[in-house]
Amino acid sequence: MPSQLPHPARSDARDNRDRLLRAARTVFGEKGLSAPVREVARQADVGPATLYRHFPTKQDLITETFAEQRHACHAIVRDALVDPDPWRGFRSLIERICELHADSRGFADAFMAAFPEAMDFATDRERTLRAVAELAHLAKKSGRLRPGFVVDDLVLMLMAHRGVQELPRADRLAASRRFAAYMIEAFRAVPEPGTPDVLERRP
Repeated sequence: MPSQLPHPARSDARDNRDRLLRAARTVFGEKGLSAPVREVARQADVGPATLYRHFPTKQDLITETFAEQRHACHAIVRDALVDPDPWRGFRSLIERICELHADSRGFADAFMAAFPEAMDFATDRERTLRAVAELAHLAKKSGRLRPGFVVDDLVLMLMAHRGVQELPRADRLAASRRFAAYMIEAFRAVPEPGTPDVLERRP
């Protein structure tokens, strides 16, 4: 009786798929999601037909390309929410999200909805913003976050943060960390005049 299980993919097909994903991380990471998929095929040294056999749509390719970043984003949100110090969780979420965005222009595009079909990433963005809203509520109650902070402030900052992509790749992470530090200071509650500043400050 013939087996009903699917045959394993041939090794050359697996190799092609892996090459396509590596190429997509490079192409989309450097040029963003506006880069054509044919450029990914050229980078992987395969024909367009091979690319479409593995990834019938550009969205399929994007989703697989940034699966690792999406998992990392989920972990960032989870870690921030379970931190017993909401201000520390809030800061950590900002710092780590900025690092993810600095590492790949394509992921930043998807997260910020520059590619309209990236619905999975839109879900990730909404999950992240809900976490920010929850942390912000608790951090305000603790007196560590500016009372006037709203989630749209973070969205605007992340839009501005995309400017680090214009820097040479070797300089992006350091620039991202400096930008995140300025964001956090901008969001930090300002002590009343004459009140000692006992809030934690990072170097």
